[in-house]
Amino acid sequence: MRVMLTVSDWTTHWLPMVAQCWALQAAGHEVRVVCAADQEQAVTRAGLTPVPVLEGGDQAVKVRTYNHARALEGRWPFPEPPPHPVTGAPMASPADFDATAWMEENWERLLGMARRSADAAVSFARWWRPHLILHDLVSIEGPLVGRALGIPAALHLWGPTGPDDRVPGAPPGVGFVPLDVYGLFERYGAGTMDADVHDLVIDPSPPSLAPPLRRAHRLPVRHVPYNGPGAMPSWLRERPDRPRVGVVWGTSVTRMFGPSSFAVPRVVEALAGLDVDVVLTVTGEDLDSLGPLPPRVRAVAHLPLRLLLADCDLVVHHGGAGCVMTALAAGVVQLALPNALDQELIGDRLAQAGGARALHNAVATPAAIRGAATDLLQNPAARAVAARLRTEMEQAPTPAALVGLLEEHAHGHRG
Repeated sequence: MRVMLTVSDWTTHWLPMVAQCWALQAAGHEVRVVCAADQEQAVTRAGLTPVPVLEGGDQAVKVRTYNHARALEGRWPFPEPPPHPVTGAPMASPADFDATAWMEENWERLLGMARRSADAAVSFARWWRPHLILHDLVSIEGPLVGRALGIPAALHLWGPTGPDDRVPGAPPGVGFVPLDVYGLFERYGAGTMDADVHDLVIDPSPPSLAPPLRRAHRLPVRHVPYNGPGAMPSWLRERPDRPRVGVVWGTSVTRMFGPSSFAVPRVVEALAGLDVDVVLTVTGEDLDSLGPLPPRVRAVAHLPLRLLLADCDLVVHHGGAGCVMTALAAGVVQLALPNALDQELIGDRLAQAGGARALHNAVATPAAIRGAATDLLQNPAARAVAARLRTEMEQAPTPAALVGLLEEHAHGHRG
């Protein structure tokens, strides 16, 4: 069986699919990953074969454009204006950028990129003739190829966010399914791109956190964390005589939400007064901005989260699905400091299930962070919920067990 992946140009969107690809390859099936050029190295490092033919639009630009719209509507929570949607530079006022004028000036360029990507994905599929397509939530090329060429497709979720979810606080109807603003489906006579395009959804979330699905069939799978390659350092085997707290902060957060969204200094201040060991996974400019670190605070780079979180008593993060799912698989309690979009949605679902707390980053003061962290570290009920969620995940079929079901899905369409 030939399996074609189409992935967006945000690496953490497709990393949860890697274990399923390994299982397919181990069963003797061929896997190709249709991606943008900036994903080629990450795909190769994951042991998969990239087909870098897409012209991916920068996901950070899309998020910053959304943030700019929120600011114009008076719904921006941080003290300074959001970063410039295109450049990411600071802005004195949201009025400094005219989104309508920019779109008019760049429409033909963006339309050309979208059409060339769609054409490249369809062309590759016609040449390679895959039996099955897997894709992430915001990859429009996967469902397009499936509908245009009559190939069975399956959406693989990155966490507790689904196609029928709506963006918290956004106008009605704004969700996580990509809008076909360039008419790609019409171009190929493939119907309409909406949540109903998905027939099969592979869901790695524990049942207690599973997103709603209106019509698609849900196929549960055990989440096997993959956060990129990396070695296990010797200090990680030396268990401290006090709780260990992991602090995970995505490098993209500041680029999308601005300097005030960089919560790590507040988190370090909050945890410095507690009898805990702290490990920060912060790199680049974010790390340089911290200055000297307090005692018992260690900064690490390029350490896969699955190695760190397996030995933590608490993890503090920005609510990104990659960290959330890795923490769930490790059975560790979580403190989420979300900013917007799926971070808020996931944070709310975590808090409602128990075993976690969610504080919006814009109002997460050091005192509030310290109080939440103290409560979670001392709360046996939270630890019990985290352990239950881990058990829920472990009881789901493994990626290897799903191979046969995916084979049936592919052959059923062909039969």
